[in-house]
Amino acid sequence: MVLGAAPCINETIDVSLLDAHGCVLSQDALSTVDVPPADNSAMDGYALRVNDAEQALPVSQRIPAGTVGSALKEACAARIFTGATIPDGADAVVMQENCTEVAGIVSVAGPVMTGQNIRHRGQDIKSGDTVLAKGRILRPQDMGMLASIGCARAKVYRPLRVAVLSTGDELFEPGSGALPEGGIYNSNRYTLAGLVHNLHMKFVDCGMVKDDAEATKQALLNASELADCVITTGGVSVGEEDHVKAQVQRLGRLDLWKLAIKPGKPLAFGSIGNTPFIGLPGNPTAVFVTFCLIARPFLLKMQGVVETESPRLQAMAAFSVSRSGGRQDYLRVMVENTSQGLVAKKFSNQSSGILSSVSHSNALAVIPPGVVVSEGDMLEIILLDSIAG
Repeated sequence: MVLGAAPCINETIDVSLLDAHGCVLSQDALSTVDVPPADNSAMDGYALRVNDAEQALPVSQRIPAGTVGSALKEACAARIFTGATIPDGADAVVMQENCTEVAGIVSVAGPVMTGQNIRHRGQDIKSGDTVLAKGRILRPQDMGMLASIGCARAKVYRPLRVAVLSTGDELFEPGSGALPEGGIYNSNRYTLAGLVHNLHMKFVDCGMVKDDAEATKQALLNASELADCVITTGGVSVGEEDHVKAQVQRLGRLDLWKLAIKPGKPLAFGSIGNTPFIGLPGNPTAVFVTFCLIARPFLLKMQGVVETESPRLQAMAAFSVSRSGGRQDYLRVMVENTSQGLVAKKFSNQSSGILSSVSHSNALAVIPPGVVVSEGDMLEIILLDSIAG
């Protein structure tokens, strides 16, 4: 339901390919050239005709990469280097390790087959091919792919602006001095800043707001005017000082409140005016998990990304869960590669307030409602680098 409500941004910008990492293509990238543009050598060696390979051949020319040789003479070979264009008449390249050249005459050892060590024109990409599809997040290898077809710039969606607002009288900024009694440092602001930056989106820092209804209302309104999506931490539970939920309903609407997941039950989703709103819980681990599972795919969908879900793997449990719960549990685990395959070890403290459980883990193990786990059972896992990296 949340993904279905994501409005795709329609503003596009033109960026240098060197600055395109992490951007999302707003149109298909079509090739106007063949890659490679001509048949070329995959090896340093000798270009020749297969029918001539059993005899010693005079070397008639030398063809470095970046040059085009002349047509190959009858019963001759050409010294050729990796990437160089195959001369007309040649139909194979023999690697230099299988050749012996003495006084300009080369002899070949071993069988030679037609097409051997030749990369044919258009073998990688043909003119007219869709190289990358609209909605693709550009990775380093994709930047190289676009460069290989001659693109110096890319048409992409404007990076999403994500406003983040923290609520709570107990919150204090790191560096603000000694904590008063009952105070805590605001870790959520920095966790979310990193998560938003990893999505190559603009982090709009809306600071902190105290537990006050009018102050919360004004902060939400301001945030909604600055960004494409508003994300809050805290204030969405059932306490008397939790004002976010009520003020969102006052300013817009609330479409979802509470999920049967652990951690992260008091998650809220709706809108402030026309600006989408996601209310994350206040506990640090719950913030991390719900952002990765709910907010991240929503933001990616808004950004125009087609594939928003991360792959899930299987790992063997090195722990047990004897009591089943009524919510889907996302346990913080360390997955190790062993002779038995992937093995998941549970972090000792699974409280939603223990941020070290995600700092010292590399995956989430998914435990469905009503399921108990015995050591050795296979579990579905989500690698943190795939949803937070």
